[in-house]
Amino acid sequence: MQDGRYYEMHAGDLFYIGPGHDSWVVGDEPYVSLHFLGAERYAQPHP
Repeated sequence: MQDGRYYEMHAGDLFYIGPGHDSWVVGDEPYVSLHFLGAERYAQPHP
């Protein structure tokens, strides 16, 4: 997070990460996630 906090998530975790984050994958396993919150605006042009 912008304030220096970090979270390590594992398979099966359910989470919400708000604005101001960066992310990366640790290890060699593929990463797959499902995005529910904000999906109506995801990858849409800003007016």
